[in-house]
Amino acid sequence: MRTICIRLTRGADLKQSIVQVAKDHDIKAAVVLSAVGCLSKAIVRDAGGIDLRSVEEPCEIISLMGTVSALRTHLHIGLAKQSLEAIGGHLVEGCIVNTTCELVLGILDGWEYGVCQDEETGYDEIIFNKA
Repeated sequence: MRTICIRLTRGADLKQSIVQVAKDHDIKAAVVLSAVGCLSKAIVRDAGGIDLRSVEEPCEIISLMGTVSALRTHLHIGLAKQSLEAIGGHLVEGCIVNTTCELVLGILDGWEYGVCQDEETGYDEIIFNKA
């Protein structure tokens, strides 16, 4: 496994930045190893797969996990609000870095993510391919 370490700065859109890193480095398969930082606002999709929830206050990133490639990125985020209440969901565009986000991606040598439409779920789902 190889790693990419990046510091995202104030105003960066977290998801857009991760997608751009994957494209810039032509990443075929990676996972988020670590993400430490805070957001000035957040938007996450709930488990129902439809509704977006917006948080209009600073939040600490307490978890970020998922699969990353130039082809597709699927991430879930956990956040702590100022009240220390924890929330989380599917990461979508609109999560804006407040001061910093220290991001570490692990590139999985020998693997490549593919995509197929799954009739049962209705989503484009990941396919794991040995490269």
